[in-house]
Amino acid sequence: MKEGPDIAMIGALLGDPARANILTALLGGQPLTAGELAREAGVSAQTASGHLGRLHEGGLLAVAKQGRHRYYSLSSSEVAALLEQVLGLAARVGATRTRPGPRDLALREARVCYDHLAGERAVVLFERLCDLGAFSGATEGLGLTARGSALLSQLGVELDARSRRPVCKACFDWSERKPHLAGLAGAGLLDRFMALGWVRRSPGSRAVSVTRTGASALDRLFLP
Repeated sequence: MKEGPDIAMIGALLGDPARANILTALLGGQPLTAGELAREAGVSAQTASGHLGRLHEGGLLAVAKQGRHRYYSLSSSEVAALLEQVLGLAARVGATRTRPGPRDLALREARVCYDHLAGERAVVLFERLCDLGAFSGATEGLGLTARGSALLSQLGVELDARSRRPVCKACFDWSERKPHLAGLAGAGLLDRFMALGWVRRSPGSRAVSVTRTGASALDRLFLP
């Protein structure tokens, strides 16, 4: 009998097309009902219920009850990071395209990855912060420097020191094939961008629309 974590169980949960559609629909960070997820998966309500039960039992989904409805979400940021990695791997080993990644230009430019910003905008910001010395350590063990903390504070991003989540983490961007910023810092930046009106959530999509004011501000952000 083999010992250690059972990756086959996780692989089986991810391997069904309907369950994969359910999980990627939840990468936007917004909890969805069983009916909404059934439509995303393209299956009946009864079939979706079975898939949701398996994903919940497997530890990939969390469920919150409110009135008559149950709202499903990814169980943790670790699950979101795993899905982004799998999406990147699928893009690399799948059918080649002239331009890899999503065909939807809005998704390419900016989208939500669980609770932080992904896409071209996010990758550019991460590279700028790296150039300014905002992080210490390699991509796999990223840390926030005093300089990085000061840059975030100047923008109005305050981090919760009591949180057990990593302050900053490099998350592989499956469309750009480069990392973007996740963790508390990544989530704080997205929250701040939305509060400033620079980006807005697009209903029914992971894409976020960048406003005219936001485009101008993001183009200049963290530049000398």
